[in-house]
Amino acid sequence: MRNELLSPAEMAEADRLAIAAGPLDGYGLMKRAGEAVAAVVLARYPAATRVHVLCGPGNNGGDGYVVARLLQESGVDVVLWVSGEPRAGSDAALAAGECTLERRPLAAFAAAPGALVVDALYGAGLSKPLSGDSARAVQVATDLGLPVVAIDLPSGVSGESGAILGSAFRAATTVTFARKKPGHLLLPGREQCGEIMLADIGIGDGIIAQIAPRTFENGPALWLAAFPVPAVDTHKYRRGHASVFSGGPSATGAARLSALAAARSGAGAVTVLSPANAMQVNAAHLSSIMLRKVDAVADLDAFLTDRRPSSFVLGPGFGVGEKARDFVLALLDVGQGQDTAIEGLVLDADGITSFRDAPETLFQAAGKPAAPALVMTPHEGEFARLFPDVANDKALSKLAKARAGAARANAIIVYKGADTVIAAPDGRAVINSNGAPWLATAGSGDVLAGIVAGFLAQGMPAFEAACAGVWIHAEAGSRFGPGLIAEDIPLAMLPVLRGLMESAAE
Repeated sequence: MRNELLSPAEMAEADRLAIAAGPLDGYGLMKRAGEAVAAVVLARYPAATRVHVLCGPGNNGGDGYVVARLLQESGVDVVLWVSGEPRAGSDAALAAGECTLERRPLAAFAAAPGALVVDALYGAGLSKPLSGDSARAVQVATDLGLPVVAIDLPSGVSGESGAILGSAFRAATTVTFARKKPGHLLLPGREQCGEIMLADIGIGDGIIAQIAPRTFENGPALWLAAFPVPAVDTHKYRRGHASVFSGGPSATGAARLSALAAARSGAGAVTVLSPANAMQVNAAHLSSIMLRKVDAVADLDAFLTDRRPSSFVLGPGFGVGEKARDFVLALLDVGQGQDTAIEGLVLDADGITSFRDAPETLFQAAGKPAAPALVMTPHEGEFARLFPDVANDKALSKLAKARAGAARANAIIVYKGADTVIAAPDGRAVINSNGAPWLATAGSGDVLAGIVAGFLAQGMPAFEAACAGVWIHAEAGSRFGPGLIAEDIPLAMLPVLRGLMESAAE
């Protein structure tokens, strides 16, 4: 599995462990890295009139010296620009010593149209804003529109958070090693990376396993083993029963979108829980999805006894206030002292906002030992309503914020956006990278909540259900493309689900 993500510190530890294990020493790994980048330059940019290699003083610069030497040996017109000398005796100094090209000061960097830039200044090792000669080099390359091949990560992008530190190269191609870093996937850094190529330089899977990463790139490899595949003799209730709370008569559409998505994702039965004054509106639009009047907690209790539903969605179009809080707390308390068939509750939109003045009430209820799993799907504004101190902490990345929220809330947090982060209270976190701009449409989040609830109803663990829901939702949107509206997503999921089902059954 190569979807682990390593922080810069974890990557440094992977280097150390690999060197200790052998057979390659530090310079051997550096040569492998330089060879991988040089091969990309030769294969992808054969028409470049000149290649400018920009080297910093650290290991990223050492990789650059290897690239410059190999390109020169291949007959490429190479110009080497350097910023500071490598530390004496370091691997970078060894690489610089084997490169016979004239070293020009980065302060004088100049180029012409048609050239290519290899960025080997800092990579993921930068911890302060790019400035001085390095920032000027970024501006020169940008002004000329030169293609950039970045080694490890475009200089100026934080490997930890994806933040832009001062300024940053915008690469056409980024070649990284062993594993990606969070900064490759988190915005805005992701937009600076261009095509990301992962090169094997001799740091094996066993080394990565020793580090035991807790951050991953989302994809089927993470959750396919838990993906629900119905048996031949399965009946509808064995496939789970998902339930979605509806808003009033003028706000019923969001709940029906969630309900349809839950059904499409495989829940054997789906019920819309409607207030009495919206029953006729909902009934006029529902066929295979069932309908039940639920106006108060007593009605909910009766439904739980009669039908033993497996999962719930509360929030889409529901309205903000005491009624939402009462239903949520009742569901989170239903397992106390008794067996419950409820696998989980997906809290979205108005359901989240209803707790903005008393978030600890929600968090404590979710933390009770027998409480059903709680999955919350906030966008940035909703996240800030529950976790204002975390949201306003500029030192935290989106990844760190999602982790902090999950730990505090005793819940799975799906921190939505183009770089959605899914985090669990135990510290596991996943960054989604297949998002599509077409999903930025009204009702899209309601569909996502329903997909997750559908997987929960079928017994998929909450973290895996959330990760699968986010990935499938995004994949369906990407495949559909322009013109997508929320109503299209459940049908657009079908080829994605079919492919996953076939893979899971193998």
